Amino acid sequence: MKETVIQFGEGAFLRSFVDYFFHGLNEKGLYDGKVVVVQPIEQGLIPVLNEQNGEYHQFLRGIKDGQPVEEMTKITVISRGVDPYKDYAEYLKLAHNPDARVIVSNTTEAGIVYLGTEKLDDAPPKSFPAKLTALLYERFKAGLPGFIILSCELIDKNGDVLKECVLKYCDLWQLGDEFKNFIMNENHFCSTLVDRICTGYPRDDIEAFTAKIGKVDNLVNTAEIFHLWVIEGNFEDELPFQKAGFNVVWTDDVTPYKKRKVRILNGGHTSMVLAAHLYGLETVGECVADPVVGKFLHKTLFDEIIPTLGNSDVDIQFGKDVVERFANPFVKHRLLSIALNSVSKFTARVLPTIIEYYEQNKKLPACLTFSLAALIAFYRTDAANDLPEIMEYMKTASVADILAKNEYWGQDLSFMKDTVEAYYNSIQNDGMAKAYEAVLA
Repeated sequence: MKETVIQFGEGAFLRSFVDYFFHGLNEKGLYDGKVVVVQPIEQGLIPVLNEQNGEYHQFLRGIKDGQPVEEMTKITVISRGVDPYKDYAEYLKLAHNPDARVIVSNTTEAGIVYLGTEKLDDAPPKSFPAKLTALLYERFKAGLPGFIILSCELIDKNGDVLKECVLKYCDLWQLGDEFKNFIMNENHFCSTLVDRICTGYPRDDIEAFTAKIGKVDNLVNTAEIFHLWVIEGNFEDELPFQKAGFNVVWTDDVTPYKKRKVRILNGGHTSMVLAAHLYGLETVGECVADPVVGKFLHKTLFDEIIPTLGNSDVDIQFGKDVVERFANPFVKHRLLSIALNSVSKFTARVLPTIIEYYEQNKKLPACLTFSLAALIAFYRTDAANDLPEIMEYMKTASVADILAKNEYWGQDLSFMKDTVEAYYNSIQNDGMAKAYEAVLA
């Protein structure tokens, strides 16, 4: 089968979402193509993926029509994995495949970034947009057509931002106007919204999953049943997701869908998990069930986040659905999994709500501001997982200096200093339990 999709990212989410969809298209006879996976950072799962010939088992679990449902699918859509850090020439060869038509990425919010320090002959360039620019330039030189590029990172206008970064690298590397025209006119940078809670490898229950599969699978993946993919543009003729029965929306504007989902679901996650970890909890389900953290979540969603969106019936119902999804008894979504790259996640998912709430009410939202203090306290611990330079700075800098770090937040947050510092001192001096009491009082 032809390799038609180049996928940047081999993590649990893409395997539960994009790869699951393309597998379904093939199974229904609506598509004829395989996914080749590129490892976007130096450490990753490509060796494991190749050992298993790209195959793994996907479990979807949840409550449907009031009944527990579990679906197991053996995913066979991935042809192979390519590690550009070990074989950059093989990576560039992907551009010469005339069957390749789609590029998909999920490199986290920190992935779509213009560094401006790389060179075209770096093997590979450090950032994902720089790697992509090098691949597209190789494609251009080969005289082959461009791609449908589907960005799944949770930032506003992810496709537009990625395109902007690529054009900056085009200028930095002086690749010429013809190539720039190729980028703008022959490639479709589609902004998208993705929604599925993916819980990844079921570490705690792996023996039970192995028994169901009948053999060892080091890439077993778990996720909820619910899914939504909103994509700007309409390529249903080439990618018949709707015909296959998937909840995919082709639209002219992803903004209203994305804003609701990122602010409520992802913002709910990010504003809750770091404080909850410091409180001693391990999963999202435990958070919903805990009387203190559950109350914190409810207040965050319905008193602070949803009012800034307009408090419409649609928003309120989405919030209720999110709480129900968080409470899914089959989903053991680990807090430390969500905590990866929390600085960039907070900036994208939570900070816009804080700013809008402040503008609307002339005061800071208590729970969301508290969550920023918890973020700073969390980064003082060894549980933080982010870029080394961010972890080093966050561990040693003062609260005031962290809030003034425009590079992290896209603005100076010094106006929040007194409130954040008070919450931070409460967490550090009184413990998380008493700190929660204060913010919920």
